[in-house]
Amino acid sequence: MPRLDLIHDAVKNALIKDGWTITDDPYIIEYKELTLYADLAAERAIAAERSGQKIVIEVKSFVGLSKLQDLKVALGQYDIYISFLELLDPERQLYIAISEKVYEEFFNQEAIQVVVKRHQLPLLVVKLETEEIVRWTR
Repeated sequence: MPRLDLIHDAVKNALIKDGWTITDDPYIIEYKELTLYADLAAERAIAAERSGQKIVIEVKSFVGLSKLQDLKVALGQYDIYISFLELLDPERQLYIAISEKVYEEFFNQEAIQVVVKRHQLPLLVVKLETEEIVRWTR
């Protein structure tokens, strides 16, 4: 199993504070001879008469030597995971979780927004100091 990202626990705690129930840590994606490990899966009931929301979260710290290289890795993981989730668990939405600092300093750049919009990359932005969700993008 892969090691946990630096902000894994803060993201997990933020989801719990926001009313999500963590169902998997990690969330295992198995298809034929392939086994992948997304960081978290969570569910939240919307109302008793409707089915709840289900999400899968891939946590990314963006602490490598190059944030652009980290984005390339995150995009690759997202593309691979979403390919299998569409087959195996299509009701789940996949998000990339990042810190508020990374969002403000890197993802807010105009050039990076072009990439995010092109790939329709859903983000979960967490304020690490308070372990709170500050933004969902879709």
